[in-house]
Amino acid sequence: MLNKSKVLALVSFSLLLITCNQNDKDKQDKETILKGSVTVLTDETLTPVVDDQMLIFQDIYGAKVTVVSKSEAEIVNDLLNQKFAVAFMARNLSDKEKMVFEQKKIVPRVTPFATDAIALIGNKSNNDTLIALQDVISFMEGKSAKGIKGLVFDNPNSSTVRYLKDLAKVAAIPTEGVYSFKTNEEVIKFVAENEGMIGVVGVNWLTQPLPEMNEFINKVNILSVRGLNDEKYYAPTQNSLAKGFYPLARELYIVNCQGSAGLGMGISSFVAGDIGQRIILKSELLPYKTPGRKIIIRNEIINDKK
Repeated sequence: MLNKSKVLALVSFSLLLITCNQNDKDKQDKETILKGSVTVLTDETLTPVVDDQMLIFQDIYGAKVTVVSKSEAEIVNDLLNQKFAVAFMARNLSDKEKMVFEQKKIVPRVTPFATDAIALIGNKSNNDTLIALQDVISFMEGKSAKGIKGLVFDNPNSSTVRYLKDLAKVAAIPTEGVYSFKTNEEVIKFVAENEGMIGVVGVNWLTQPLPEMNEFINKVNILSVRGLNDEKYYAPTQNSLAKGFYPLARELYIVNCQGSAGLGMGISSFVAGDIGQRIILKSELLPYKTPGRKIIIRNEIINDKK
């Protein structure tokens, strides 16, 4: 039988081994800029392109990223309450929001990564594919507007609602003629099935639709928009965004409130880097930085055919 001192020594040694093993495990599981797991929030209007970005990021680095789509108001609330720390947003933080973070001694890292377009869509049965932004604003003010029976949004708390409210300088959306659902997909389906309705969606839902959405995409027109101080109409294309012509353009940002060198920093660097910007380019949004192209100049033609 072991004496008391030997038992204590054996227990101490066992505890030491367990502690060392746990420390090793903690080091292995510790989140870095390219390793670990994190949940990121995304504005629902940006879901397709964010899903693409995080799919490639995970494939390259082996990190685990869970993407949760929410309305803009929900995202801001979750960031301020420190429920989540990384988010893709269709605007920068306001001065008031930054002050809240300062009071909590948090310095958010904000990274611009693309220019997006809010697209207006109409039912295919309407041959008119043009719309004046002033008519949309008039409708937001509660007035009648040419060719608009109703405006359809994804969510009453969404970034598209906030954008048009700010543009029209109204505190609230009209109680009549404005419809809201939960997703951009529902907006597209509703407009595809109802004449005279104007849908307000993130353009990426139209340029990169899910296979099951193609049936409905084919039943809507993407409208060209005339700005408030313009006589021409512009479609939400990369070219019109790059030249500053499209009147419903908006900047996109990654807001990282982790306060440490975690996956939020790695994700921001990836999306703002060469690969991430190429993904933006392919999604038909406008990259914040245009990816470079390598041109190989040959002094002679090499015939590989034999």
